[in-house]
Amino acid sequence: MATLFTLVSSSSSVFFFPIKTLKNPPIIHSRRPPFSLTCLRSLETNPPPPVQTFWKWLSDQGVVSSKTPVKPGIVLEGLGLVAQRNIARNEAVLEVPKRFWINPDAVAASEIGSVCGGLKPWVSVALFLIRERLRDESPWRSYLDILPEYTDSTIYWSEEELVEIQGTQLLNTTLGVKEYVQSEFLKVEEEVILPHSQLFPFPVTLDDFLWAFGILRSRAFSRLRGQNLVLIPLADLINHSPSITTEEYAWEIKGAGLFSRDQLFSLRTPVSVKAGEQVLIQYDLDKSNAELALDYGFIESRPNRNSYTLTLEISESDPFFGDKLDIAESNGLSEIAYFDIVLGQPLPAAMLPYLRLVALGGTDAFLLESIFRNTIWGHLELPVSRANEELICQVVQDACKSALSGYLTTIEEDEKLKEEGNLHPRLKIAVGVRAGEKKVLQQIDGIFRERERELDQLEYYQERRLKDLGLCGEQGEIIFWESK
Repeated sequence: MATLFTLVSSSSSVFFFPIKTLKNPPIIHSRRPPFSLTCLRSLETNPPPPVQTFWKWLSDQGVVSSKTPVKPGIVLEGLGLVAQRNIARNEAVLEVPKRFWINPDAVAASEIGSVCGGLKPWVSVALFLIRERLRDESPWRSYLDILPEYTDSTIYWSEEELVEIQGTQLLNTTLGVKEYVQSEFLKVEEEVILPHSQLFPFPVTLDDFLWAFGILRSRAFSRLRGQNLVLIPLADLINHSPSITTEEYAWEIKGAGLFSRDQLFSLRTPVSVKAGEQVLIQYDLDKSNAELALDYGFIESRPNRNSYTLTLEISESDPFFGDKLDIAESNGLSEIAYFDIVLGQPLPAAMLPYLRLVALGGTDAFLLESIFRNTIWGHLELPVSRANEELICQVVQDACKSALSGYLTTIEEDEKLKEEGNLHPRLKIAVGVRAGEKKVLQQIDGIFRERERELDQLEYYQERRLKDLGLCGEQGEIIFWESK
């Protein structure tokens, strides 16, 4: 009745899409140097020529100067922002005018704006990036030349590398994303690229489109005032630190001055930074390791980054489907409900009531009658009957067992690999994600296994009802009233 399915991404990214399974995904082989997660100091004082050209371009445009607190530098992650002096907490480290933002407005004002009006915002920006990248004389050349060809995001992994995450929800999500990108590419190729060869006089490939998607997924800022998808040159060099546990004060949109209508993107450091150290921020406290791997190509070691999504469904073949769906919708849920289980944290509050609702039937079905409609969720928050509670325990344990059987390794084997160290960055991601998922599945299984052992000690609806009527004692004994 309740079914455990694969992950449907709950990413907080600025673009949303359906997740499916791709039978023949396009395979992209990464040639980018591996990333490391920890870096505090610049490794080289003189950045490579493309970075120097980029800095000169920004300087010529008046965006930066010798007084700017940060400069691009080579760090263990690749490129980053390195402090040129001591910087105080919450101090602005750079400000980028709106004319240097790459967003749907920039696309609309460009040569391809007239043919991008009906496209999804991210698709139009992706097309803009690709076109500017392929043009010989692009005004964005200095910026585009410092963008990476690839990252360690799982969308760029080879077939051999994807085998390492077999059985994980991350694999299903990755393949679904690649299928989605492919379908969007085929659509935009047919509707925009091929019919307007004068605007696209060069071949645009699926690899180009996947590159642009990865750039936006990993570098675009969101949750800005009036801006849901925007690339900010220079600001997007900021790297992530797991030790920073706040997302506040990292950036804001502000006016350029009292008499100016221009807007500035202002980037701030959430912690104090010494000269020569890298300026870092927290990307997103709510993302799981699977989401970090998909979006950015890294993971963290913190336990609460490990999660697993249980997908529960009210079957359309259920004879009480209509009543159950009405109850679910009345309580903010629907026919299908997704519950993110985080390692070391309690089950989501609505999960047990929803499970009991899905499993409700037989002699418990009276609770679905309209007379209980306003109170049933309160009843479902507590055990309904032994049969109902036993069923949900069995269903969840069977689902966990099935999911665990899909991995190629055990937790012990994964932990041994971690202890040996010197893992390739992508293998490190694979081992971390699959071990984390298995730990969460074991945690879920343990919760319901323990609950199953306590079935005889739980108090069920009928007993609670009898107590309310004064017909049952505190120990569950039936009270008989003597007649006079």
